[in-house]
Amino acid sequence: MSNLANQLVIAEREEVARAIRLLLAAPLISARSAPETFDLVRRRRDPVEKWFDYYCGWSLVVEPRLGYARLAKVRLATDPTRPARRHRASRAPFDRRRYTLMCVVAAELLAIPVTTIGLLADRVVQACAVDPAVPRFDTSSRAERMAFVDALRLLESFGAVEVVDGATDAYVDSAAAKVLYRVDATLLMRLPAAPVGASQVAVPADEVPLRFPELLTRLSRERRYGDTDDEVSDVRRNLRLRHSVFRRLVEDPVVHRDELTPAELAYLESPTGGQLLRRAADQAGFLVEERAEGFMLVDPDGLATDSRFPDDSSNAKVAALLLLDGIASASGPVAVEQLRGEADALLSRFPKWAKGYRDENGPGRLVTDALDVLVAFGLVRVSGGVVRARPAAARYAVTRTSADDVEDEP
Repeated sequence: MSNLANQLVIAEREEVARAIRLLLAAPLISARSAPETFDLVRRRRDPVEKWFDYYCGWSLVVEPRLGYARLAKVRLATDPTRPARRHRASRAPFDRRRYTLMCVVAAELLAIPVTTIGLLADRVVQACAVDPAVPRFDTSSRAERMAFVDALRLLESFGAVEVVDGATDAYVDSAAAKVLYRVDATLLMRLPAAPVGASQVAVPADEVPLRFPELLTRLSRERRYGDTDDEVSDVRRNLRLRHSVFRRLVEDPVVHRDELTPAELAYLESPTGGQLLRRAADQAGFLVEERAEGFMLVDPDGLATDSRFPDDSSNAKVAALLLLDGIASASGPVAVEQLRGEADALLSRFPKWAKGYRDENGPGRLVTDALDVLVAFGLVRVSGGVVRARPAAARYAVTRTSADDVEDEP
C-alpha cells in the first residue's frame, strides 16, 4: 500500500510539472483543440495555480464547463519577437491595421452571441466611423477585407469565435460571403492579460506615441506591490523581486547576469533565492543551469516553449545556426554586411536550398531573418550595424561533417 501511495505521489508531481510547462508554452488551452492537455490542467488545477501565483504572480483561470484554461502572463517589458501572426502560409506578423481591427472586432463581438460576417463588418464600419482616432473601415477594399479576416481568424484560433457555417476566408474575395459565428464573450473578456484596463489610462490619441512607455507601465501596474514607492514595504519589495526574477527565468530562453538589475541579481545569488530557484525548477520539471554569465531553465522534454533552437523547421533557423558559428568565434563584433556575404556564399553553395531567398535582396533578407531568430533566443545583440555574440552563444558550436551525398542542404 505504501508503494502504491508513493507511485501516486510521483505521478501527481510529474503531471503537475507537465501542466506547468504546457501552460508556459500555450497560456490559453481549449478543450476543443487540446482535450488531453486541458484535462490535465483541469485535474491538477490547484497545485499548478499555486505554483504560478507564488513564483510568478500570474493568475490561472480554469473553466471546466466552458472548456478553457487561461494563464494571464503579466510583464512590463515588450517582446517584439512574439507578434500576432496571420493564419496564412506566410505567417507574416500583424501590422498596426490588423491589431486595430482585432481590437475593434473583439469589442463589437462582446455584445452579440451569434452573428454573421456581414453584420459584424457593418458594426466595425460604424465603430470606426465614430472614433476619430481609428481609420475608417472600407469593406469595398480587398486589402481591408483581408486584414479584417486575419483579425477574425486569430480570434478563431483562440476559441473566442467559432465558425458555425461557411469559411471566414471567403470574405476576402467577396463582401457578400455568408459566414455564421458563435461568440464566447466570457473567453473574449479573458484574452487581455493587463491588470489595468486600457480605458482607465485613456490619454489623447496624439499623445500615445510620445507617452507609450508610461502607458505600458500604467497598464501593467499590479496593486499587490503598492501604488507608490512610499507604500512599498520590505515584504512587497521581496515579492516583486521574486516575481520579476521568475517571470524572466520561465519566459526568456536565457537570463544573463548583466541583464538583471542589481536587486534581482542579489536576490538570485542569496541563499533564499537560490533555494527557491531549485525548488521551483524541481516542481516544474526544469533543470537549472547556473553559470558565471547567467541562468537558464532547461526543459528536457521541450514542452515549455513554442519555438526551438537549433531547429531545421525553417531556412532562417538553419542560417541562424550557421551564421552564429562565425559570430561566436570572431574576436570581436561582426558587421551585418559581412554576414550578408556569408549568406550569399551559403546560397551559392546550396543552390536547391532556401528558394524563397533567391532574388537580388535574398541574402540580406536571410541575414535579417536569421538575426531575428538569434536575438529572440538571447544569443546575439545587434546595434549600429554590428552583431555581438552573447555568452550563451557558446553552447551552439557547429560540428562540421563532410559527405559526398550531402549537397542540397546545409
